Amino acid sequence: MTKRHITDRQHLLTDMARAGTADRQETSLIVSSGDRTGTWAVKVKSRVNYNVYKVRRIVIEDAGLPPTEFGEEIEATNLAESFLSQGTLAAGTCAVMSHVGEKHIFHAKP
Repeated sequence: MTKRHITDRQHLLTDMARAGTADRQETSLIVSSGDRTGTWAVKVKSRVNYNVYKVRRIVIEDAGLPPTEFGEEIEATNLAESFLSQGTLAAGTCAVMSHVGEKHIFHAKP
């Protein structure tokens, strides 16, 4: 790596730090070699408590066909709802779920 490349990267990081995060709308997914992506399409089956739901993985078929459910139900947290009040997401809602740390999370507005 050249000295100029390192200097350019340092300037870029400095500019990003000064700009703040208000205008950023970026999502990143890091996958290590030999690992698999921890993201699946799911369908909400029921609410457990607050913003935690039972979900089941789905496979999206061709247009006009309903998604096919498979696997066991998993508890996942809906980040679109408050952690302090009861969730109102309807059963049958589809979302994209990710496995982050030890938790399954998704974002679906009621």
